[in-house]
Amino acid sequence: MVATTRAARPWWKRVGLGRLAMYVVLVLIVLLFVFFADFEKIQRNFFDWETIERMFPDVITIAAKNTVIATVLTFAIGLVLALLLALMKRSTIGPYRWFASGYIELFRGLPALITLILVAFGLPIAFGWDIPGGRLGQGVIGLSLVAAAYMAETIRAGIEAVPRGQMEAARSLGMSRANAMAFIILPQAFRIIIPPLTNEFVLLIKDTSLFFVIGTTPASRELTKFARDFMTDARNATPLTVVAVLYLLITLPLTAMVRRLERSASRGKR
Repeated sequence: MVATTRAARPWWKRVGLGRLAMYVVLVLIVLLFVFFADFEKIQRNFFDWETIERMFPDVITIAAKNTVIATVLTFAIGLVLALLLALMKRSTIGPYRWFASGYIELFRGLPALITLILVAFGLPIAFGWDIPGGRLGQGVIGLSLVAAAYMAETIRAGIEAVPRGQMEAARSLGMSRANAMAFIILPQAFRIIIPPLTNEFVLLIKDTSLFFVIGTTPASRELTKFARDFMTDARNATPLTVVAVLYLLITLPLTAMVRRLERSASRGKR
């Protein structure tokens, strides 16, 4: 009876006035774009095929490669630092906890751009340090310091999510606290935090775009710096369009994997 009554209602009532209004607005926006947009100018400024052809293959073999390498190195260094910070923050030794808490609050509070500039220019000038890898190495170190602060909190939360009985059971079997943490607690914690860590990796891919501020050589340019340099020569925004598509090709599969991992984790809790 309910199904029959619902089917007898007019289609616009079944859809709902609010949803119908959103559909109408969307259709109007599309029609306005189709009728008033200058497609020739759009194509010339954002999809200039001559500019696209000139960008390849360097945009892949240099820019995309450097972006991926910088992201992987940043994530690896940041993950090691984050693990140390997370363990220090859970330590029974006060100075270790204070240092870890201070580090995390400092680098989570500072903009990543400020950290990059300090590492690229401030530290080498103040201490005479020569960071390996040139500007790209400086960017990796600077971004690693920031990533470590965020991932440390993620790892700490993962450790605390493991039931305390796991540690007590390991200790009752004669394992030391360090061995129990390394072989019992941390493996379980990392299974819990794989989705947020993967999400952090995606964020790092996009954060490498900040490297263009510290300057890079032609051989060490990442995607954003590559596009910026090409825009100066091409005098249109096509390089940004190409780079945006490449960023999406890299990040969308990873974000889809994050969603799949989160669904798997939620099913595992049931």
